[in-house]
Amino acid sequence: MKRIRFHAAVLLGATLLPLPACDGIFDGIYDTYQIVTAENCESITVDGTDYTRWNYISLKTQKTTAVRILNQEGDEEPWDQEGSLPAEWDIAIHRYDVKTNGGAVLETSYASMDELLDSGSIPAGEYSEDIETTDRIAIDMSDMMNGNIIYAKSSYNEVLSRWLNVDTSTMPPIYTMSNKIYILRLQDNTHAAIHLLNYMNEKNVKGHMTFEYLYPLEKAFQ
Repeated sequence: MKRIRFHAAVLLGATLLPLPACDGIFDGIYDTYQIVTAENCESITVDGTDYTRWNYISLKTQKTTAVRILNQEGDEEPWDQEGSLPAEWDIAIHRYDVKTNGGAVLETSYASMDELLDSGSIPAGEYSEDIETTDRIAIDMSDMMNGNIIYAKSSYNEVLSRWLNVDTSTMPPIYTMSNKIYILRLQDNTHAAIHLLNYMNEKNVKGHMTFEYLYPLEKAFQ
């Protein structure tokens, strides 16, 4: 197969929408939203409806940058050009899948931030780094009904991506959130707690990922 290199196109950077702080009941109308009570956490929404882009997110600044995937190789090299990728990012979301910026993730048994904080410390356990994949990041679903899906070569974090399971063995697919808290260990060895709240917007359009997080988690246990 002939492979052609393209330059990655950066989309508008203002696609991440801050939501109210997590110190009360979130007043959304969707069935999948959870009650959020932990203090000092943040909630943000990312538009992940476009299969051809990654949304790069900084947990420190709540800023996102959307970068389009233009071929099956993932355009990793062109992304290094100035102005393409943000200088600072912690996680990136493609549809429902997530990758980290050199981080690692632990899945906990906690179902809320309050449960995590009541534990008194950052959970210990085996943290999982990102892995390479050639059959996970779908970039073209136009011929899906004929069993043809085009994937991009990329990395993703298998553990954090468990926050939503999509069962395609039946139609329509069944979407099930894990409702678990995930601990992200960043490159600088600080930690963040992440909890998926919803995968739809107010019109029930799937691919709008809303999650709450606590960062830095160390400060929450001081």
